[in-house]
Amino acid sequence: MQISLQPLLRLPRCVKRRVLVAVDALIVMASVHLAAALHLESLAAFLDLQLGSTSLIVALISLVLFLWLGLYRVVIRYMNHTTVLRAALAVMASAGVLLLVTKFKSPPLVMPIIITYALLVLLGIGGVRFLLRELYLQHQRRKCRPVIIYGAGAAGCELAVALRHGIEFEPVAFVDDWRGLDGALVEGLRVYQPVALAALIAEHKAAMVLLAVPSAPRCRRREILQRLSALSVPVKTIPGSADVIAGRASLSEVRDVALEDLLGREPVPPFRELLDAEVRGKTVMVTGAGGSIGSELCRQILEQQPARLLLLDKCEFALYAIEQELLRHPAMRAGVELKPLLASVQHREALATIFATFEVDTVYHAAAYKHVPLVEHNLVEGLRNNVFGTLELAQAAMKGGVATFVMISTDKAVRPTNVMGASKRLAELICQAFARAGSQTRFCMVRFGNVLGSSGSVVPRFRQQIEQGGPVEVTHPDITRYFMTIPEAAQLVIQAGAMGSGGEVFVLDMGEPVRIRDLALNMIRLSGFSVRDASNPAGDIEIVYTGLRPGEKLYEELLIGGTATRTCHDRILTSSERYWEWPMLDAFLRRLETALANTDHTLVRQLLQAAPLDYRPTEELADLIWQARQARVATPAVRHVQAGLASGVTLAAMLGPVAKGG
Repeated sequence: MQISLQPLLRLPRCVKRRVLVAVDALIVMASVHLAAALHLESLAAFLDLQLGSTSLIVALISLVLFLWLGLYRVVIRYMNHTTVLRAALAVMASAGVLLLVTKFKSPPLVMPIIITYALLVLLGIGGVRFLLRELYLQHQRRKCRPVIIYGAGAAGCELAVALRHGIEFEPVAFVDDWRGLDGALVEGLRVYQPVALAALIAEHKAAMVLLAVPSAPRCRRREILQRLSALSVPVKTIPGSADVIAGRASLSEVRDVALEDLLGREPVPPFRELLDAEVRGKTVMVTGAGGSIGSELCRQILEQQPARLLLLDKCEFALYAIEQELLRHPAMRAGVELKPLLASVQHREALATIFATFEVDTVYHAAAYKHVPLVEHNLVEGLRNNVFGTLELAQAAMKGGVATFVMISTDKAVRPTNVMGASKRLAELICQAFARAGSQTRFCMVRFGNVLGSSGSVVPRFRQQIEQGGPVEVTHPDITRYFMTIPEAAQLVIQAGAMGSGGEVFVLDMGEPVRIRDLALNMIRLSGFSVRDASNPAGDIEIVYTGLRPGEKLYEELLIGGTATRTCHDRILTSSERYWEWPMLDAFLRRLETALANTDHTLVRQLLQAAPLDYRPTEELADLIWQARQARVATPAVRHVQAGLASGVTLAAMLGPVAKGG
């Protein structure tokens, strides 16, 4: 039979305090009598009226001292070693009171009785508080879900303490790789080796495993996560040491597994001189400032303390969101001017005004349409924004005296099979042509693959599909992609922008490509679900293959020529690639602009294939307007009308019989 603590827990705090005061008074009085009885080895001390008056006086004075020392301000459920020290100090004061009071009594109590009294009081008031704390925690544990903590170090201990004070999880065991801890007790919990993890989960019916190794290198965390993914138990982590040290998080926070841990990619410390070179004390502009890469560039740039940071974006909400975030950034205390500018990179007059007004030193051009299927469906607008937006921005930058122009490119620009990749390769050609033409502005391009968590990334989509119970949609079982975290990509872009003399294509070392199917499998299993397939028809979540989307490749590349040159940074390579001189490129762009103005999709594709882009589309045009036009042409009624118009028959004449019949 379990006793409910709810009535006691619901009492007001002032009532609980009064109850504790009464209990402490009884403990003090009883301790005086018990100490004397133990010393005299006689129960007669309990009936001694003179000793009773002494105990009452000591109790009253002791309670005043306890109150003054703050013993009743301590919240019992959060007791720790400082509470024990405070209680010991209070007991010493109470023993001193007893010693002083008995000086005026006859006969006075001897010192052994005083010492015994102090020990009894400490045991009594401490024991009552720890008993109440344990009863409270036991009551809470009945509502908590059992969890296993992987990592019995300082972070794991802190996490266990924090969880016990919460109402959601109850740690039941530690798991740690170090054999020296096997079988040891840490925070009252036994430490096991990883081989026992599956049995522990089954024994305790653990709701999840919490990974508490924030200081471990990512390659080590990846090994642990791969081991845990085979158990199909939910896995969460605590923040990394860098976030904790920077004050962005605390060790007690529990988070979803970071996908960068699955990649096992170790970040490389940045070169401070490269980060500062084109930013510190200068006027810097970021286009597409509200996007995934653009917003992270703004955060990184702000930390290098530019004189002025211009945020350029044509999306009002995205611009407002990044401005509000940056205004709260600690780096703003250094007096950086923040200017949110609502404009499109295609608007020549707006760009000219901005460059003339703010005297920009460095431009990071991240504004682009980058969603492959959407650009395939909207070919004309995608090329206008990505190609001619870059052209307008580059020309305005040169006229405005910009010193450095850094264009953010993509691995999809290498031998593109889609319009988005072709448009980014064309944008690279524009920057290369201006650089080779002897422009005073130093142009360079930085090319990299997918970034984790960006808008349109598979990671958020997979998470959403898993939360909804599946299925998880993968385009092809063999499709692979390069991945990098957004902060690392932005940091490397800034450093690459400070290298070279102009015209270089910098390629970020993305590590090994990741198979998207494996990424989906790990995300499903680490969320605590099993994969439903032919070998496991009773699984939780199925992976379905939807087929490659328009313009999508099975794998991406970073180099056109296949060779790259090392730079002073381990993660940044440079590649010299073929280009067109500006006169030839200018003539081509004029023809392309005319084709876009006429919405001539067929000619646009022919021009893209004729340019030095290695553009090799694998399907027919996917543009929605082109497809709608083709459908109209294919409709028999439309063909009949067109034939009638061509032969001189009026539309009214053709529709007349139909109207009469109606």
